[in-house]
Amino acid sequence: MDSVKNEPDAGGVSLSGLALPKISVVIPTLNEEQNLSYTLPRIPAWVDEVVLVDGGSSDGTVARARALVPDIVVVGQDRPGKGAALRCGFTAARGDIIVALDADGSTDPAEIPAFVGLLIAGADFVKGSRFLQGGKTEDMEWYRFMGNWVLVKLVKLAFGGRFTDLCYGYNAFWRDILPLLNLDRSDGFEIETSMNVQALRAGLRIAEVPSSEYLRRHGTSHLRTLPDGWRVFSTIVRLGMSKPARGMTVAFDGRASRARSGERRQRVRLTSSAM
Repeated sequence: MDSVKNEPDAGGVSLSGLALPKISVVIPTLNEEQNLSYTLPRIPAWVDEVVLVDGGSSDGTVARARALVPDIVVVGQDRPGKGAALRCGFTAARGDIIVALDADGSTDPAEIPAFVGLLIAGADFVKGSRFLQGGKTEDMEWYRFMGNWVLVKLVKLAFGGRFTDLCYGYNAFWRDILPLLNLDRSDGFEIETSMNVQALRAGLRIAEVPSSEYLRRHGTSHLRTLPDGWRVFSTIVRLGMSKPARGMTVAFDGRASRARSGERRQRVRLTSSAM
């Protein structure tokens, strides 16, 4: 694709006229053939790379993905679980920016410009929130809502920050922060919480963006409320009792973050009249 990717108005955010960094979208899948027909065509055309991580689907997930996006990168995963899938996808991705997206239609690819825009503006890590003004969820029972609320408060008490959402998988970040996120022990849905907490612990510039979560379009969710909720809680406790991952130090402060932001902005310039 051309190095200058123009999107006049996607998701309410204009990226027209920007020379964007390379962007990869990572999508974990397990028997999502029907849902991909909705999700993949909605990814903005200026995204450079789509990485599909297949967890051993028994339907036509991979064939459908290749039919819809001929140059899609398909990789397997080394262990079962959403977290394991995302780890493999992050490793395979070659973009400067990585966006994690669900395959089932619950997260809207049309929101990608909002995430990318905040990263270009200076954030290191951008997380979607269903509970900011402008966000919503159509797929959360009252007991899951209460559980998420309690876990958000627990993270605020233990680590600080001002998160409004925690257990949500729509995230985007600069690839160069991956060494600061030790995700090796997060094989399941708890990986989302682990990423959020470790980004906070590392002193990264974190931004939240309103996001809408929709009902899965086809099939049954792989989420198990009680077991996965326990894994999230256990992850918070474990991170609270452990030292930061190697390479994460107190010296990693706002100055380091600002320096990286300056380097990134050098790669994101307004298109000149000569281009």
